[in-house]
Amino acid sequence: MGISRITETRQYLTFKLGNEVFATDVAKVREVLDLTSITSIPRTPAFLSGVINLRGSVVPVVDLRLCFEMSKTESTRNTCIVVVEMMLDDEATVIGALADSVEEVVDLEPDQIQPAPRIGTRIRTDFIRGMGKRDNQFIMILDIDRVFSEEELAVLHASESHKEAAA
Repeated sequence: MGISRITETRQYLTFKLGNEVFATDVAKVREVLDLTSITSIPRTPAFLSGVINLRGSVVPVVDLRLCFEMSKTESTRNTCIVVVEMMLDDEATVIGALADSVEEVVDLEPDQIQPAPRIGTRIRTDFIRGMGKRDNQFIMILDIDRVFSEEELAVLHASESHKEAAA
């Protein structure tokens, strides 16, 4: 969904990765969890931290910092898991995303959101819906359905298959 489609005030959950503030549409957020025990899965890429048990369901957890080529998420008292629903192969899939901290839910008007910067063809920015501005601070608004590359989606799909086989 491009910036041209953001025509009404929407609510976004804001969270921090390092010093940067990111946001995703609250309609995609299922819940926010305190950091819990994550079971790692052998032979998976570093960005896939593992899986958690969420009320009897196995949910893959990704380290968004690693997806965005930042340093690995360090566990602090503010570290949390943002559980989101995203589309994976035209199917709704629940994943957890590690965040350094969750900030707040904000309302952003369309005039507070600028298009994602165009940096060139070699750098992916298709997962950024826009750049919100609030209190002289930029907020990168993520299109959670486009955050992962095709290779990363294949890994998430494989972890989905793995968890179903284990069930």
